[in-house]
Amino acid sequence: MSDSPPLPKLRLAPPGPPESPEQIARRVAREKLTRERHTEQELDRSLAPFRVGSVEALNAVPLTRGLEDEVLYAPPARLAELLRRDELDAALVSVVEALFTDRYDILDGIAVASLGEVRSVFLAHRGPLENLRTVHLDPASLTSVALLQVLLAERGLRPEYQPLADYADAPGCDAVLLIGDRALDFAFANHPHTLWDLGAAWTGLTGLPFVYAVWALRRGVENAALRRALREARDFGLDTLDHIINTRAEYTREFRQDYLGWHIHYHLGADEKRGLLKFVELLRRHGFSPVFEPRFVP
Repeated sequence: MSDSPPLPKLRLAPPGPPESPEQIARRVAREKLTRERHTEQELDRSLAPFRVGSVEALNAVPLTRGLEDEVLYAPPARLAELLRRDELDAALVSVVEALFTDRYDILDGIAVASLGEVRSVFLAHRGPLENLRTVHLDPASLTSVALLQVLLAERGLRPEYQPLADYADAPGCDAVLLIGDRALDFAFANHPHTLWDLGAAWTGLTGLPFVYAVWALRRGVENAALRRALREARDFGLDTLDHIINTRAEYTREFRQDYLGWHIHYHLGADEKRGLLKFVELLRRHGFSPVFEPRFVP
């Protein structure tokens, strides 16, 4: 029989006062902020040694969340040029860059897309569409130019197309294609134009979403780590979309909520792929050549 003294009995500390709803809300907010900061730290510098480019536009912000300091920002046409010269390993580019050039893979599951009205891709015009003679084109995007030409050709319209020399000239044009933040700036300003939203026009024609931009990856490069980092950044961006909406300064909070939370979506699923294949079909029908089938990588 042991002569050891008996162990003292454990006593539970008396419970503290219950948390008020305000204290619970503050605690949940602190815990969420801690998780977000931890995720940012994990993503930080995770792209090396890969070279990645993206557009500096409001609708692309959720796709590079946590990677902002590592990404080269440039207009879509410039990103396409850098990709062609193998100066980037991946870029968020106009989708036609991957359709017109058979040297890229498309990262599956991620896109900048819309189903219906997109708000930031439109033809601003004065007078009926049927009276179009000359359309000035935003030089920043190849996809929107091709989409506009397809949509007008489907209506039997083939106006003359000219590059827009300066964005300051846009209000004086009878018809001008604008995209991205430049389009939003125009829409928020005073102008006499009617805005023909190309996302709404596409869905009205096909019943499908339209894909504007994708992550194009250099083919033949081992990039599993890069693909994983881009997926994690997108997931983090969508998980913290409210933070993005609340902290960005463009336009109004109500507009950012509507634009990023409704008009734009960031998944590339079965419907988006059907929309892409329909776009390929119509591009070929209206004289674009060559047009390649998209190749997706997980």
